[in-house]
Amino acid sequence: MINQVTLVGRLTKNPELKYTSDGRPLVQTTIAVSRPYRNAQGETDTDFIYCTIWNRIAENTAKYCEKGSLIAVLGTIQTRTYKDNTDKTVYVTEVLAHTVRFLSKKQSEVKEPAPAALDMIQTVPLI
Repeated sequence: MINQVTLVGRLTKNPELKYTSDGRPLVQTTIAVSRPYRNAQGETDTDFIYCTIWNRIAENTAKYCEKGSLIAVLGTIQTRTYKDNTDKTVYVTEVLAHTVRFLSKKQSEVKEPAPAALDMIQTVPLI
């Protein structure tokens, strides 16, 4: 049996680091992944895929990523069920991330060029 998932997409919200009752770090987030083809209207559809990230990977994701960050996730698909407040059974399908690669920096870490650096750019007149 093979259960392997590879996704590249953008975080739909800032990752929120939580801890389980036994102290394990956890991030549950959604990744927007564009489909590789266009629909009948010529637009690219997007799937929003629920991902669960554990332990050190969860801590690093919360520390280095934000809404809109481009990430790659390698993991497996898992399903689970639980009873909601009305005793209705809720079915969840999610990706359990084993590896997360950060493909972009936080916008707060991207530095703008200093104005003085712009002054040093010279243009050569065309003859």
